[in-house]
Amino acid sequence: MDAKRFAVPVIIALVAAIALGALPQRLKHPYASDAPITEPAIFGEGVISTQDFDDYFAFTQDGNTIFFTKHNVDFSGGTIVVSHFGEGKWTTPEVAPFSGQYEDGEPCISPDGKRLFFKSHRPVTGQTPRRDADIWFVEKTSSGWGAPQHLDAPINTDAYDWHPSVTKDGTLYFVSARKAEKRENNIYRAPLIDGKYASVQMLPEEVNSDYNDMHPWISDDEKVLLFVSDNRPESFGRDDLHVSYNRNGKWTPAKNLGPKINTRLYEYSAKISPDGKYLFYCHGFGDVRLPDKKISAEELNKIFNSARNGFANIYQIDLAAAGIER
Repeated sequence: MDAKRFAVPVIIALVAAIALGALPQRLKHPYASDAPITEPAIFGEGVISTQDFDDYFAFTQDGNTIFFTKHNVDFSGGTIVVSHFGEGKWTTPEVAPFSGQYEDGEPCISPDGKRLFFKSHRPVTGQTPRRDADIWFVEKTSSGWGAPQHLDAPINTDAYDWHPSVTKDGTLYFVSARKAEKRENNIYRAPLIDGKYASVQMLPEEVNSDYNDMHPWISDDEKVLLFVSDNRPESFGRDDLHVSYNRNGKWTPAKNLGPKINTRLYEYSAKISPDGKYLFYCHGFGDVRLPDKKISAEELNKIFNSARNGFANIYQIDLAAAGIER
């Protein structure tokens, strides 16, 4: 047999096998893009990011499910919804099984996928919703998510305790307005020891400032912290996104992510995608872009009934383009 004639189809078959083998890996995270995303882009436009107030989100580790919050227009209430990726598209969001009755928001899924933390105003006892927010969680079961469970002190207090994020060893980061400290909102850390949160520590001056510091996201290895600070001197607008790095147990001074990410409006609740390649964050509160020409009522209604109507939405950009080390 001619060796060359035999080698050609073998090589073609090998290339095809390699390509087909790589395909599931490439599609493992449906938010992945074949082209670089070097400028902020609306994520899931029309399904995830819509004409509604869509923000505060969390992906499962495989990227195939996203939980996020739909808020009232005046930001006075919220409901956690969930969408799944299948057959090449995101499903129409449905109310998460543990949400829908009380004001809920800010979902966070543990790196092992076994717990989902969230903020809620639901009552701890009785039937009257709480005026302040507390942190709750649900556990994954064989049939779905279990019943919501309330975190006891010292995590929750009589003040606002909210926006949880968790590392792979269970260490919890969150925001609190507890009055024991001098500032309005601060970011705290609570290590998980023997299955319990027994103490909380306010993060140092490299992170917390004399301004409103909120919305922490901590990487699973506790090396990267993303958070929001309100109206610092270097800010480009109101809530700006910042990053701090854990270097040998010490946090670097907070760095503003700059004008590509931060605007005169609101940027908040940022997270690095489970595959470590993208920055996702929320942006909005008034950024309506009308074309520089005369438009019809139909065109105007189309803008105001879309994800570009100025309400909050979820945005995506390559991690490197956002200037974040990982």
